[in-house]
Order: sequence, then structure tokens, then C-alpha cells
Amino acid sequence: MTGGWTGPVLVTGTDTEVGKTVVTAAIAAAAQAAGLRVAVVKPGQTGTATGEPGDVDSITRLAAPPTGRTLASYPDPLAPLAAARVAELEPLELYAAVDAIREEADKHDLVLVEGAGGLLVPMGLRPSGEPWTVADLAVSLGAPAVVVARAGLGTLNHTALTLEALERRAIPAGVVIGAWPAEPELVHWLNLSDLVPNLLGAVPTGAGAMDPGVFRRSAPGWLTPALYGVLDDWRAWAEDAG
Repeated sequence: MTGGWTGPVLVTGTDTEVGKTVVTAAIAAAAQAAGLRVAVVKPGQTGTATGEPGDVDSITRLAAPPTGRTLASYPDPLAPLAAARVAELEPLELYAAVDAIREEADKHDLVLVEGAGGLLVPMGLRPSGEPWTVADLAVSLGAPAVVVARAGLGTLNHTALTLEALERRAIPAGVVIGAWPAEPELVHWLNLSDLVPNLLGAVPTGAGAMDPGVFRRSAPGWLTPALYGVLDDWRAWAEDAG
């Protein structure tokens, strides 16, 4: 991949709690450092009953994009469609999400769209009443996808399955490791080597707890030029990060 991605870009994951929010913030910070106008959109935020900040709030704290939007929020920590049903709230309609994201794409160079959980988690309903997923959103937008993956055991299978599902839908994709450990073991080094052909970045464990200024200055060093970073030597980076 050459050049930086522009327009809508989906950020999905191999599972929940893999680091999508921090990776989204890192991409936003790197792109802004490169001079791009960046927006972040979260189609479906769940688990809001606790009163804790949502993902867009966390991204805004770390990267300060000029625009951050959450299209629908639900109190229960479930997949967005299930959370809407449990709370008896209106589920997010696919083309309402598409229109909102395209509206931001008309005003920004890069629109990062952070999904919920993995690629095929039910997000809402189509006008027909059928569920839609982040993969369906990517197809509707004609957008590439960043797949956030774990560093440890099991990640190769989960990542390969997610990339295969994207390839079958003709969605360009690359991988970012969501949390590279401070003390990497053999399995982490071997997984890094296997993922390198698809790798667009790796974020160190604990990056989300950094001072925002340090985070913004550091983010380009975690990402390749496709995501507006400067990273080109994986082993040197991993040794420094560890």
C-alpha cells in the first residue's frame, strides 16, 4: 500500500477489547500531524449506563480531532442491535449511518469510523428489517478497513478469518496490533513476523494512559505511511517499545 488512506476508513477488530479506540486515536493523531482534517464517527456506542466516557470521548481526549460524533448510544454492554432491543430503543438504520458518515467525508479529508466488537457484529437494521454489520457499512461506503488485532496466541487465526471476510467483499484492509506488550515473548515475535505482510502499525500497551501531548507526538512512530506514520523498521520499533 502506498500513500495515505483518505475518505471514510473503517476501524474494526478481531474481537472486542483489542484496542480499537486507542488505535483510532493514534491514526487520528498521525493524520492531523500530517495536516489532514479528521473526523471520528462511532455508529453505535453501548454500555453507556455506567456514565463512563464513550469511545469518542476517549479519542477526543487523546487526539483532539475537530469532529467527533456518536450516532446511537445504548445503555447495555452488548452488540449494538441487541442493546437496542433490550433497551427498547430504535436500532441504527444502515443508510442513516452511511449518510452521516458521507456528510462528514464532504467536510474532512479522513473520517475514521470505529465499529463495535468484530467485523460481523450486528450493528442495526436495514430498511428491509435485516441486520447489518461493519462489513456491510464498509461495502456501502466503498471504504477500506483497519483490522485491530491482538499480539498474542490465537491472533493469527482470528486475523486471517477477518481478512478473508474482508477480501471476499473486495474491501482493502490492513492490520494494526492494538497492544504490543512491554515484555514480548517468543509468540509475540513470531506473530509479528507472520503479520508483517499486512501490518500497518502496532501500538504499545498502555498508550491510552499516556499524557495526550506525548500520545500525539508518539503516534506517527507507531504507524506506517498508509496511516500517516513513519514506521518502516518493525524489529527496531518492537525492541524500543518492549
